[in-house]
Amino acid sequence: MFGKIYALIVKEFITILQDTKTRIVLISPPIIQLFIFAFAATLDVENVTIGVLNQDYGLQSSELIKRFEGSRTFSKVKFFNSHKQIQENIDNQKVLMVIHIDDNFSKNLLSHKKAKVQLLLDGRKSNSAQIVLGYASKIIDQYNSDLAKELGFKPADTIVIPRNWFNPNLIYKWFTVPGLVAILTLVITVVITSLSIARERELGTFEQLLVSPMKPIEILIGKTVPAIVLGMFEGTLILCAAIFIFRVPFTGSLLALYFSMFLFVLSIIGIGLFLSSICKTQQQALLSVFVFMSPAVIMSGFATPIENMPYIFQLSTIVNPLRYFIVIVRGIFLKELPFVEILKNIYPIALIAVFNLTLATWFFRKRIE
Repeated sequence: MFGKIYALIVKEFITILQDTKTRIVLISPPIIQLFIFAFAATLDVENVTIGVLNQDYGLQSSELIKRFEGSRTFSKVKFFNSHKQIQENIDNQKVLMVIHIDDNFSKNLLSHKKAKVQLLLDGRKSNSAQIVLGYASKIIDQYNSDLAKELGFKPADTIVIPRNWFNPNLIYKWFTVPGLVAILTLVITVVITSLSIARERELGTFEQLLVSPMKPIEILIGKTVPAIVLGMFEGTLILCAAIFIFRVPFTGSLLALYFSMFLFVLSIIGIGLFLSSICKTQQQALLSVFVFMSPAVIMSGFATPIENMPYIFQLSTIVNPLRYFIVIVRGIFLKELPFVEILKNIYPIALIAVFNLTLATWFFRKRIE
């Protein structure tokens, strides 16, 4: 039995590695997706162009504007002379925010009166506008505090000092890249597994397997082992990139991460074998993978919290192994997640893996009978 399975495993590896297209799928897409997601798919707002309409020209207003010019968030500051220029630049999306300072700003400050600063933001970019508004508010608040001390105002009695756990500087890559370890491992594993049986059918070699002395369970094992090895290899590749290229801190147990990854890969292999069993061509298998991938990633908590979803969708995420593995990866990377907490997310993955592999085995047998 083991000799036959070993021969099929070797044959599967040779088939995968000798195929140029398959080798490209194994190496290029994960690397490209890793860098695209890490650098392009970010909620950090940087290199923002803002406008300024300063009708005051006093020392105080100039000091405030210099603070915006010195911020790394705002790469370019455009100065306007009229309200018409404000409308034109916002309408044409040349600036995300405009700071309007009226002609009484410095006078009111020196007279210990309220001085107003108007912030105009492009609401079409709602998320970016809210983040930029937060940045601008902090700059103005800090300026107000410094000016109060300089002019002898009574400082505020209460000072709020925020402290961000696990990601003190709120670096978005620290949030994104660990999740990509899970997602890209999922992509490669399900693609390779879903193509395995479909490739045999398309090339006409599947019938040769059926008439061979191998049992259906032996064929499935022979198809499963290479996918496990390649899935773990891809996961390791992305893990190394996260640690050594993106410098995401790794604080937890490497052994716990690999154990979780192994169970996660098993759960995905069951899905891939199921998709491969119902498809006759590799093209159909790839289309099935994309149909599975979109809801799996969206409802995994990778980009948006599961708690924000409607209740019926929250229930549907219970059967999504990616949901649990993302929690494990992020926790091990950033929070040194205790093994007790890891187990709470491992056992659902293990149950899903057993169910998926059992279903794939049963369906495979039905298809060849």
